[in-house]
Amino acid sequence: MSFQFRLYIVLVITLCFVEVHSQNLELKITGNDSTETKVIDSLGYEKKFKDYKSLQTETDSLTKRLLSIGYINSKLIELKKQHDSLFHAKFNLKTQFKSITIQHHGLIDEDILKLSDLTSGDTSFTLPISKLEQTLKFINAEIANQGNPFSTLQLIDIKRESETHLSARLELSQPSERFIDKIIIKGYDKFPEAFVKRYMKIKIGQRFNLARIKEKTSELNDLRFANQIKEPEVLFTKDSTILYMYIEKTKSNAFDGFLGFGTNEDTNKIEFDGYLNLSLTNNLNYGETLKLLYKSDENDQQTFDGNVDMPYMFGSPLGVELNLNIFRKDSTFVTARQSAKLNYQINSNHLIGVGISGVRSSNLLDTEISSINDFNSSYYFSNYVYTKRQSYDFLFPINFLFDITAGFGSRTFDTIDENQTKFALHTFKIFNLNDRNSIFVRGSGQIIDSETFLENELPRFGGINSIRGFEENSLFANLFGVINTEYRYRLNRDIYVHSVIDAAYFENKISDQKGKLFGFGFGFGFLSKAGLFRFNYTSGKTENQRFRLSDSKVHLSLTATF
Repeated sequence: MSFQFRLYIVLVITLCFVEVHSQNLELKITGNDSTETKVIDSLGYEKKFKDYKSLQTETDSLTKRLLSIGYINSKLIELKKQHDSLFHAKFNLKTQFKSITIQHHGLIDEDILKLSDLTSGDTSFTLPISKLEQTLKFINAEIANQGNPFSTLQLIDIKRESETHLSARLELSQPSERFIDKIIIKGYDKFPEAFVKRYMKIKIGQRFNLARIKEKTSELNDLRFANQIKEPEVLFTKDSTILYMYIEKTKSNAFDGFLGFGTNEDTNKIEFDGYLNLSLTNNLNYGETLKLLYKSDENDQQTFDGNVDMPYMFGSPLGVELNLNIFRKDSTFVTARQSAKLNYQINSNHLIGVGISGVRSSNLLDTEISSINDFNSSYYFSNYVYTKRQSYDFLFPINFLFDITAGFGSRTFDTIDENQTKFALHTFKIFNLNDRNSIFVRGSGQIIDSETFLENELPRFGGINSIRGFEENSLFANLFGVINTEYRYRLNRDIYVHSVIDAAYFENKISDQKGKLFGFGFGFGFLSKAGLFRFNYTSGKTENQRFRLSDSKVHLSLTATF
């Protein structure tokens, strides 16, 4: 064996020994006596290390932990090597202080102290030593959120008041308050500015509050036409504060339609009905919405509904909503409704509105029928809408909706004027039991309060968006209420099956009828590249009628977003 080879073997063995040795350092920590050693052991510490530096870091960490529980005078007496791999650290803990009274002399707002759950006097507060660091960090963060992001807190004049109690004075280094000087939107340059000021309530000149800004910008995900890409960022310069918001434009136009078919009770032939619903949102980058609906059903009824919603007109907090609805019942009558409404968006969830509506209906029959007449009506109404979204769910993006409208006015026919009041309610809620199971409950209804009634003024209901198992708009009443329920089970993220259990109550004073209606069935839906496809099979019955499969209805619908 050559000398060079033997030297190589020796070097390798030596390096391996050094490596193994360096990875097996041990640490033992004790106090001045057994009581102090128990305190140290209760805190816990690492005992094995790869190198001396990490061992020393652990002793520094223990020192900080001792300070946090009140041993503010604790001291590392020695750290020495006992033999090749064992190091011994000895601490002197001294007295443990339990509490501290801090004089703030009005530097801290009372609201911040209440959020910190502190027992406070006019100029001071007292807290356990164990909560001192956490509390000061929280107070400093709240002060920063109120427009002073560079503020710092420091305890000075620390004194011993008793065996276990300290006192100190709080000093606040507080540079001048920060205000938003400029807002820059990245990703969607044409994002409507009114939504920044009115919807998120963030504007230039406003006191800088990062926590509030993050909370408000997260509400962007509740908009149909925009999403937040990432959290906002802030650029601080010597004399300005610039807020950067990261937003992307999303697909928000929707096309919705369904095809329904069932057997006519008189002819026993299959009849078809359906509708087309087009919604165009934010195509002009103003946040506007245009909705067009055309519906035709097997009862020779046609409905046209056009709606324009223009929020934050001219940058103001008010929006304008216009609606035109035309309903034609075969060759019996045609009714046109027009309305105009002023909306005020309180925040992302709440909206209130007031408006005026006019109705004009014409009798198309050659012969006179007492229940159908030409009439004109006008009334004033108010509206409240609450919406809670779950934007993470593509199948069911709205978790809770509450929409109520109340109005009063008068109707004129045959030179007779009558005062009327009207109420309408539409609401639904999804109860999420877990990731796969949920219960959907929807309620809707309308009431007309009047001395007399005309058939061509009564609200109509029935069909896929009302009491399922009945023909579209085949029922009319001066009072009705509908409850729809579904138990939904998700097979995966994009497919679900559900039950159908519906019930309704109605009153019709023209025909002196009142009764209960029921609908039972099942359905499913799945989200594809084309959109959301839904299938419903339901059968309806009256209170004293048996179920008949021949009366069942099949409804197909597709909602596409583009």
